Amino acid sequence: MGGLETPAQELGPAAMRSAMSRYATGVCIVTTVADDGTPAGLTITSFNSLSLEPPLILWSLGLNSSNLDVFRSSDRFAINILGVEMVEVARQFARSGGDKFAGVPVVTGRCDVPLIAGALVQLECLTEEQYPVGDHILFIGRVVGA
Repeated sequence: MGGLETPAQELGPAAMRSAMSRYATGVCIVTTVADDGTPAGLTITSFNSLSLEPPLILWSLGLNSSNLDVFRSSDRFAINILGVEMVEVARQFARSGGDKFAGVPVVTGRCDVPLIAGALVQLECLTEEQYPVGDHILFIGRVVGA
């Protein structure tokens, strides 16, 4: 077995991003509403099922995200799991700035968060926990509707 040329602890952010970009994941849009009722959302790939009993999911958001404050202050959010036919919607929500909801059909869920119409699955969640880890915040949500 050969030795490592670069120890894992010396892996820089660019190399880590490059390595992780090779892992195929699903794409989701997470949505919520600000205190003033303005909808907020962004495209994420950092989404996982955490527990079946109780039904918990987790996702993460970078500390430098312009959406950080609205999600940290909200007690609810929705995970909209997208199909391949929604690639343009995913790209729209991945952009910074502008009205991400422009031209995107949404319905209001029972938790009063916007749900992306046509998504494969819409998980409405109440925020259980938020954990700062590295340069991200992990959000754990209890699924109360799907």
